[in-house]
Amino acid sequence: MLRAIPGVGDAILLKLVQSFGTPESVLAATPTALEEIGCRPPLIEAIRRGPDAEAVRQLDQELTQLERRQVAVLTYLDTQYPALLRTIPDPPPLLYLQGSLLETDRHAVAIVGTRKVSAAGRILAEELARELAVMGFTIVSGLARGVDAAAHRGALAGQGRTLAVMGCGLDRTYPADHRQLRQAIERQGAVLSELPLGAAPHSYHFPRRNRIISGLALGVVVTEATIESGSLITARLAGEQGREVFAVPGFVKADSSRGPNSLIRDGARLVESAHDVLDELRPQLDAAFRGRLDARVDADEQAHVQLGSEETLVYDALGVVPQSVDEVIRRTGLAPSRVTAVLLSLELKNCIRQLPGNEYVCHSRGTL
Repeated sequence: MLRAIPGVGDAILLKLVQSFGTPESVLAATPTALEEIGCRPPLIEAIRRGPDAEAVRQLDQELTQLERRQVAVLTYLDTQYPALLRTIPDPPPLLYLQGSLLETDRHAVAIVGTRKVSAAGRILAEELARELAVMGFTIVSGLARGVDAAAHRGALAGQGRTLAVMGCGLDRTYPADHRQLRQAIERQGAVLSELPLGAAPHSYHFPRRNRIISGLALGVVVTEATIESGSLITARLAGEQGREVFAVPGFVKADSSRGPNSLIRDGARLVESAHDVLDELRPQLDAAFRGRLDARVDADEQAHVQLGSEETLVYDALGVVPQSVDEVIRRTGLAPSRVTAVLLSLELKNCIRQLPGNEYVCHSRGTL
């Protein structure tokens, strides 16, 4: 109801409910009380007058649309409102939601990066998200093409939870070709937006939505990103919000590595595997979560993949940057027939992955 009053935008709405506790208390406040928190006479008069009949009619129409589309609305005052998000300087007063939010989603990590991701970068983002999801972390991203989509898919592959923060109303899917991915996210997490139904995916919505991505997470991981990437905005916001900032290093001459490399130069934690993220976040995790992690690590160690001498040689010759078979032969000194056989063996053990063009990359070394 407060949002339907002329002059009450998100910032003023948040200030009013933080000052008076409930919308009802705002509407019942005296002019003096409203003036004491900085409201000017025109706004005070609008609040005292309340929304007009047309605003109420539009609000009723919106509520009908929300119910028809099964979109829930969380307010800043609701107990289900994400606790981490409530702590940022400018939390959204309203969150539109499809799917479900769980109390365990407070153990979240955001993974962001470029839309024009390389094949190796996509694999790394998927793998990092999958490993963190298996550990029990919720993965947060923005449903965009490239790294965002890879992060969501990795979390889903790990049978974990994932949250997608949209830069438009929830009656739209942007990009449209991510409709099936969005539906999968709603089944294993939630799709969120601070924007009302009907809001288009304007470019100016996305930098602002990035504060929600970082605000929902304990830390933000930037994988591939150019210097101009919106991912660096997310990283900057994360730092301002007191969140951990992580970055995956890359080849110094690649444009897509300049973003994360610059973050590392400025003090971000370098990430090569999910365990680098875990090590940094462990002090922020509650005892029960750490206990489950320790039990999982013990189980992983018992299932540790054992590699032979030639397998180790070939595996060590590979990395997250794609390598051709000829390059592996050159680096290992093994005969071509042996390299081919060992590559197949490593693939069957899920240690490496073949890419188009007969190139290979390692899975994260933290998993072996």
